[in-house]
Amino acid sequence: MTDRTMLITGASTGIGAATARLLAEKGWRVALAARSTEKLSDLVSEIGPEKARAIACDVTDEASVASAVAQAAAFGPLHAVFANAGLGATVPGSENGETGNWRAMIDTNVWGLCLTVKHALPHLHETRGHMLLTGSQAGRTHMKGSVYGATKWFVHGYAQNLRLEMNEWGGRCTVIAPGMVDTPFFDEPKPGALTAEDVARAVVHALEQPARVNTGEVFLTPIME
Repeated sequence: MTDRTMLITGASTGIGAATARLLAEKGWRVALAARSTEKLSDLVSEIGPEKARAIACDVTDEASVASAVAQAAAFGPLHAVFANAGLGATVPGSENGETGNWRAMIDTNVWGLCLTVKHALPHLHETRGHMLLTGSQAGRTHMKGSVYGATKWFVHGYAQNLRLEMNEWGGRCTVIAPGMVDTPFFDEPKPGALTAEDVARAVVHALEQPARVNTGEVFLTPIME
């Protein structure tokens, strides 16, 4: 896995940052994309500039995504892309939900995902690379009135369609679908939940399968005590 580059969106904290650290340990270069460039700069300093590069990116803006992908590819040929940027609900349910939050979730979790895939695919096509998408347990179960859950159902469905497209040229597509993860995604700590490092190891598991094997989904949940 040395001399390969992965672009990670939503890389400034949580799952994205943990994945960047673990991949860098395994010899990957990591192109780190997020809106928070200050946090990205700190992460690059931690990993080392020869292994990591910070890229300012708003996944809801197509020009920003196109630029981020191009910058990542200039850092090194893209063998993997982790479309990890995501946004959660501020208020649960539909009747009391905040429409501005719904729009932001759809723009990030659906539209931003599609933009990332579209602009990354030509590079992955060249390397027969691997696209990874952050799904969720919320995209495999039903939750009362959850618009967030619906965006993750989209991720899971789109990933299966994308897998069929990428199979035609030897590419791979994996949904990383965790249950609750204790990250800054939540306002308060979540004792007993998965850690970001747990999810990062799931990403590496999918990447390390033989080239002939596509792991369509890695579904991981905490064992609550």
